[in-house]
Amino acid sequence: MSIFSKKLVGFLSILMVTSPVFSQDSNVSNPLPKVSQEWRFEATPYVWAPGIKSTINFDNGLAKTADFSSSNVLNNLKSGAMMTAEAHKGNWGIMGDLVSATLQNSGSIPVYGGAATVADKITLQQTVLTGAATYTLANTRDIYVDALLGARAIDITATLNGNLVGTAEKETISKKTSTVDPIIGAKGRYRIADSSWYLPAYADIGGGGGTTNLTWQVMAGIGKSFGSLIDASLTYRALYYDMKAGGVLQKTTMQGPQMAITFKF
Repeated sequence: MSIFSKKLVGFLSILMVTSPVFSQDSNVSNPLPKVSQEWRFEATPYVWAPGIKSTINFDNGLAKTADFSSSNVLNNLKSGAMMTAEAHKGNWGIMGDLVSATLQNSGSIPVYGGAATVADKITLQQTVLTGAATYTLANTRDIYVDALLGARAIDITATLNGNLVGTAEKETISKKTSTVDPIIGAKGRYRIADSSWYLPAYADIGGGGGTTNLTWQVMAGIGKSFGSLIDASLTYRALYYDMKAGGVLQKTTMQGPQMAITFKF
C-alpha cells in the first residue's frame, strides 16, 4: 500500500470514529450552507492524486504516451499547489479552483536496433485554473445546489531532455500551450439522514474557446461537517481535456482520489 493510500485510510478511519453515520440527533449541525445576505467564505486546501493518461506532442512531431498511476504521479511530483475558494452573498457567489503541479520522469529508449541507448527526461509543468460565477438553485434542509458559469484556463509546458548514452550528444525539445475555455456546470451537497454527513458533487463541461475541443470535470464522494467552521471530505475526481492538433496534450484524462479540508468563515 502506498503512503498516500495509507493516509486516505487513516483519514476515513478518523471520520468513522468521530461520529456515527446516519445519526438522528436533531442537535447535529446541518452540513449544508445557508443562503443569507451576510457574506460567507470558504477556503479548501486539498490533496488530489490522479492517475494520468495522455499523449504529449512536441514541435517536431515527436509524440510520447504518458500513462501514470496515482502512486507514480506522487513519486514523480516535484512541486504542487491545490486550493479551492468561494465567496457568497445571497443567492450569488464566485468560486475559483487552482491545480498547479510539476511532474518529472526519466527513462531510456534503445535506438539503432539496440546498438545505442538514448536517456530521456520529461518535465511537465501544468496549471489548471477554474473560475465561475454561481447562483443558488436549491437550499433546503437536505439539498444545496449551485449553478455555475465561468471559464477554465490551462497552461502547460512539456520539456524533453535527451542524450545519447556514453556520448556528449544532447538535445532539448520544449513546447508550451495556453488556452481559456468557457464552462457551464453545477455543484452541491446532499445531507445524509439528518446527520452531519453529506454527499458532495460537482460537474462542468465546456470547450471551444482556445486550443481545446472539449473539457469536462466531475467529482463525487462523502464528507462530514465538524461544526460551523470545518468540513472534511474524501472524493473521487476526474478532469478531461482534448486539445486540437497544436496542443501539447491530446485526450488527457486525470482521475483519482482527493482529500480535502474546508475552512468556513
